[in-house]
Amino acid sequence: MASARVEGSEVESAVEKSLAACECAVLAISGGLDSMALLTGAAKLPVRARKTITVATFDHGTGRAAGRAAALVARHAYRAGFLCVSGRASTVGRREEEWRRARWQFLRQVAARRGANVVTAHTLDDQIETVFMRILRDAGPRGLAGLYAESEIVRPFLNLSRATLAAYAKQHRVAFVEDPSNFDRRHLRNRVRLDILPSIVKQNPGFPNEILSLARQSAAWRRSLDDLLPNIEAAEEGDGGLRISRSSLAGYDSECLRVLWPALAARARVVMDRRGTHRAAEFTIRGATGGAIQLSGGVEIVMGRDDMLLRRWRSAQNEARA
Repeated sequence: MASARVEGSEVESAVEKSLAACECAVLAISGGLDSMALLTGAAKLPVRARKTITVATFDHGTGRAAGRAAALVARHAYRAGFLCVSGRASTVGRREEEWRRARWQFLRQVAARRGANVVTAHTLDDQIETVFMRILRDAGPRGLAGLYAESEIVRPFLNLSRATLAAYAKQHRVAFVEDPSNFDRRHLRNRVRLDILPSIVKQNPGFPNEILSLARQSAAWRRSLDDLLPNIEAAEEGDGGLRISRSSLAGYDSECLRVLWPALAARARVVMDRRGTHRAAEFTIRGATGGAIQLSGGVEIVMGRDDMLLRRWRSAQNEARA
């Protein structure tokens, strides 16, 4: 979507700058063009910098291409002097989300063992696709930040286009494996990348920049609201629940609450899905004292006179039996 700029220094300086901020790094390398450009850029770093890098590759078990990609990554990592850790899916998932979940579980395990940051090859195009898909799914402001949201994940290429990496790969003869699943239109991301976005851009060439502007604004708004979290009176309960002052949440509209609730829930080690976040926000505004709502994952929110209690159902059941 952006024009290619064949500048090896641009790609390599992005890698060098990002990895310099990491004490240890785990490069997530799939064997595709973008990630092999990342591996190539990292291989050009000074020897001292390369000693802190581990390469991680995950075979989804989806066919010959996946096996070839894993072998390619291991071979090039070895040549660069990197330790390469390989993982393989125990079962073959059919959905893109299953592949993603298994891959990220593996990457986070490798990173945790090394006290490292995961480094990915996500590009500017990935950001545009991600935000557009979240618009289609009616994501709230937290989701619309996309890959700009603050995270422990390091993304050196987030300001570089996929075309720039393709030009770099061609210039440096970077070997890679094209995953056939990238052209399978049963997956939403592929339809967005191959059909929907190109069609929109043909009618409105400025559309990608509008998406990126929305993402930046959402990320800034999210950071501003996250700064408010210390002002929310909330105390952890002994059973893992969280008691939140109603007065601390008073005055926030539904959109603000949809940003605040997932962050508050995380303090109780609870992950709120999109539907649960919407329901929690509406319950905060309209819920009556003594009322309660149950959310997915075995979680409920109980409305007290002065506070709201986020807890797991079994904690409530144990309390009732006591």
